[in-house]
Amino acid sequence: MNVTGIYVHWPYCATICPYCDFNVYRARGADNAPLLDAIIADMEAHAQRFGRRTATSLFLGGGTPSLLRGGEIARLIDAASQAFVLAADCEITLEANPEDAALFDEHAAAGVNRFSIGAQAFDDAALKALGRRHNADAGLRAVEAAARTDQRVSLDLIYAREGQTLDQWREELVSALALPIEHVSLYQLTIEAETAFARRVERGQLTPPDIETAASLYELTQEICAAAGFAAYEISNHARDAGARSRHNQVYWRGQDWIGIGPGAHGRVSRDGARLAFEAQRRPADYIDAVRENGVGWITDSVLTGEETADETLLMGLRLDEGVDVERIAALRGRPINPQAIEWLAEQGFITFDGGRVTLTARGRIVANSVAAELAA
Repeated sequence: MNVTGIYVHWPYCATICPYCDFNVYRARGADNAPLLDAIIADMEAHAQRFGRRTATSLFLGGGTPSLLRGGEIARLIDAASQAFVLAADCEITLEANPEDAALFDEHAAAGVNRFSIGAQAFDDAALKALGRRHNADAGLRAVEAAARTDQRVSLDLIYAREGQTLDQWREELVSALALPIEHVSLYQLTIEAETAFARRVERGQLTPPDIETAASLYELTQEICAAAGFAAYEISNHARDAGARSRHNQVYWRGQDWIGIGPGAHGRVSRDGARLAFEAQRRPADYIDAVRENGVGWITDSVLTGEETADETLLMGLRLDEGVDVERIAALRGRPINPQAIEWLAEQGFITFDGGRVTLTARGRIVANSVAAELAA
């Protein structure tokens, strides 16, 4: 059975965060029905194209899908179960903002069994600087509300924020890990091009931590999580045990198949020996029109070369604690990884090479993209 994940993108947010470069749009109280209808029709089109595959995960992301009411979430989950076969233990994740906590009971009743809560910080000044609408107390209450549904709970936090010290981050993270959660995604603040934060940096109005401070914050993050029993199974993700790991995100990191549905969603599907890549119309209105006129929402559709597939598989797979199988990469690209590169990276302490697998060390995780580039050369 092919491992397949389904990603559904809900592009609307109450406000656009200044650090975000995702395909998102401000929610203005418009009727949700046209976009829901288009997403559901597009699901069926993908099922007709790729077959009624068994899905091990369904991820409702965005944007802010927690803005949707329980009945709307139920429509999406039911449509996915009609277009595909949802495995008996299918992980159904909802990305959620703390200010939507009053809807969590509805979401759980609709079939959501994993909440991914975008708290981002538990410091009021930091939340204001990040452009978030909630305060620290609301973040805490949201975690508690999700936990009361008896579903799985994950938490997103951003660190390496402007002016953040090691002691401040230690206190914040230790407190967060004591909450009723089983998983954390801990992301260093990245200044993405064409965001409000990027413009502030250009104007000298925002100064992120320097490389050395960011590295120290990363190392501290690993120490705190390990001490709290949250194993680092991926560069930015930590789980209490193997069962708490994000099944959906592992589909991406392991180079497995996923079907992306909704405005701007991407997908990768293996079929007849080829790796297909596709992307949907980005603007919601264009996506709705495309589905109405053509029956499908995607606009780009290509076959990746073996080299492209190998590079993606290497870059993503290195992020995991299990590393990558060099023979798999060699088979995809049609030539082996340079053994001298493996030897040099191991000597420098960036990787280990054992049993045919390359795995990043703690030192290598800090420069993961550079390691991948060396191996891909």
